[in-house]
Amino acid sequence: MDTLEKATAESGGAQSVDRALMLLSLIGRHCDSGASLASIVEGSGLNRPTARRLVLALMRSRLVEQDPVTRRYFLGEEAYVLGVLASHRFGFLDCALESLAVLSRKSGDTSFACVRRGDHSVCLHREEGAFPIRTHALLPGHRHPLGVGAGAMAMLAALDDGEIGRVLAANGAVLAERYLAYTPEAIEADVAFARRRGFALNPGRVLQNSWAIGMAARYPDGRIAGALSIAAIDSRMGEARQGELAHELALEVAKVEARLERRFRPVTASGRHASETARAGETARAIERSGAIERAGAVETAGAEAPRQTVFLGGIGS
Repeated sequence: MDTLEKATAESGGAQSVDRALMLLSLIGRHCDSGASLASIVEGSGLNRPTARRLVLALMRSRLVEQDPVTRRYFLGEEAYVLGVLASHRFGFLDCALESLAVLSRKSGDTSFACVRRGDHSVCLHREEGAFPIRTHALLPGHRHPLGVGAGAMAMLAALDDGEIGRVLAANGAVLAERYLAYTPEAIEADVAFARRRGFALNPGRVLQNSWAIGMAARYPDGRIAGALSIAAIDSRMGEARQGELAHELALEVAKVEARLERRFRPVTASGRHASETARAGETARAIERSGAIERAGAVETAGAEAPRQTVFLGGIGS
């Protein structure tokens, strides 16, 4: 259950706290352009006076601030401080930024980092490449059901079948209403493709000329930390290049996991410094992923088909 759902489930004194946190989450999803009071009211389902009262309380706590010109609301300085402090406990984006820069520099395309939030995926960062034609399908703060987009599909496919079933049941209504290409059959095929090939593929399911591949990264304890993905126009995402980009993704995901290893396991049980273990693990994981991708690619070339492209106008490219 995420913040929005919980706010409607509680009652009594806890309800005001839950509602305020719900508004904080809503405002955070408009991190670039800010959230208007009208959009906050619409997104929360609260009446205007209640929403305004709670936003003012968040402003007093400096969790939210209002632009004096546009009157739109943004996350405030205190939210930034809390985020920085929390990053030391989770740290996925810190460990992914260098790899995103490498991926965009090598590919020329746009790379993304996203994390799981409940039954959804949230984009944390977008790194532009040098290629002049870009896909503008995903921006930091955008939130979509797990499975919608390459990074989100990579995380979904990394779950066990029981958890996948629960997530899809929870998101069934919104998938049927807003993501028409993501039928149960299409999602099942995408999960199977990701597990077979070692990377997830979004073959223009939402925006015709926006394709992407993605790969999940894990914390040292095996939990999903997030996903890296690369998006490009369809003419730059043919089958051969998918394999090339997947190889680069595998290398960078291994590096991200090695950085997470160093951050969360300073000293291993054997007494070796974590950096030594992480470097060895990084090399092994990169070799294993690249080998799996090459082997799976050979099988695909021999006869299996990639997920079919279904064209719907919209905007999720990674």
